[in-house]
Amino acid sequence: MTLLVIAAFVAAYVLIATERIHRVAAALWGAGAMVVLGAVNAESAFFSEDTGIDWNVIFLLLGMMIIVGIVKQTGVFEFIAIWSAKRARGRPFRVMVMLIVLTAVASALLDNVTTVLLVAPVTLLVCERLGTSPVPFLLAEAMASNIGGTATLIGDPPNIIIAGRSGITFNEFLVNLGPIVVLLLVVFVGLAWLLWGRKLQVDIERAESIMDLDEREAIEDKRLLVLCGVVLLLVLAGFVLRPLIGIEPSMVALLGAGLLVALSRSQPSVYLHEVEWPTLVFFAGLFIMVGALVKVGVIETVGQWAAGLIGDNLVVAHSALLIGSGVLSGIVDNIPYVATMSPIVEQLVSSTGDPTLWWSLALGSDLGGNATAVGASANVVIIGIAARNGIRISFWHFTRYGLVVTAVTLLITWAYVLLRYAL
Repeated sequence: MTLLVIAAFVAAYVLIATERIHRVAAALWGAGAMVVLGAVNAESAFFSEDTGIDWNVIFLLLGMMIIVGIVKQTGVFEFIAIWSAKRARGRPFRVMVMLIVLTAVASALLDNVTTVLLVAPVTLLVCERLGTSPVPFLLAEAMASNIGGTATLIGDPPNIIIAGRSGITFNEFLVNLGPIVVLLLVVFVGLAWLLWGRKLQVDIERAESIMDLDEREAIEDKRLLVLCGVVLLLVLAGFVLRPLIGIEPSMVALLGAGLLVALSRSQPSVYLHEVEWPTLVFFAGLFIMVGALVKVGVIETVGQWAAGLIGDNLVVAHSALLIGSGVLSGIVDNIPYVATMSPIVEQLVSSTGDPTLWWSLALGSDLGGNATAVGASANVVIIGIAARNGIRISFWHFTRYGLVVTAVTLLITWAYVLLRYAL
């Protein structure tokens, strides 16, 4: 049965990568194949923390999508779009740099999925105002969110999983991963210029006309804007204070969404319209497929084999964990990958006596998520938002840029890890 499960997973992944059918249909086909093969049942798919759907991720996305749907009614996205375009004086690469930095910083403070949900609508409006394609901007933001989210415990879902298994604190994440993330962000801005900046074009007349606009006129409901600001601050505080209050980010997001719905008195037809239902279903199917690999022991076998090869050589251990995580996180979503690898790394930490191995897992899985369109949650959300707005970003269009960014950032990170921890 194990070989059939692997074959079904590979077939579904090929369908996602080649886009012969819609990615949601491919993920559901793969999940259904796992059920038919007997690798998955209702218990393992819906209720198991090890092999089932990660409902924390699903409901974190749902809660933040509802919040974004209400925030959008205030006109604040239009305000930010006009403001940023005016500060950049209509020059597209300056706008891109501003959005990259904004996305990376916000991803460290919130989380990368929440950030792209908030920034993507702004990006679409900016590009519409400038008369330029939003695709390069959306790609850059997805990758910047994964880089920026690496810096903190709450920035990327895999970090939350690692913290839960290892006991690492928010401050330890920031001290150990913050410095390299700042360096990688600078490098990424340079890569953005090489990959997209030289090709960006704008409508000159539309860019010049932006300077005559008053961004304050874009705000349609000041009372609702204040309410949204208060609720977003409360949600952010809930994310940051999670170790103290003990409430999962998914519950914080749902509580924030419920509070904002009650205060704004918005109609379900309005705020639910912004929910990316295909994206949520795609994640569910992907979790079930990876959970089947976990259940039949495929990923554990690979991990144990790797642990046997590594032994107690710290240079080899850090290198294999960092690069291996980077590669594998590009193939399967980094959330289920880290959930699977965490027990294995815990064994490695115990056998080698080196807790810094956790940093290689975090860096490899977070940065490796940039490699493909399905490598990280933020990538999937960005592509889903683009599709809702009639903009197609194919698997390979994302991946051909993501592989370059991942290779460069992992190489720099590898040197950092060896110098700081292994040597």
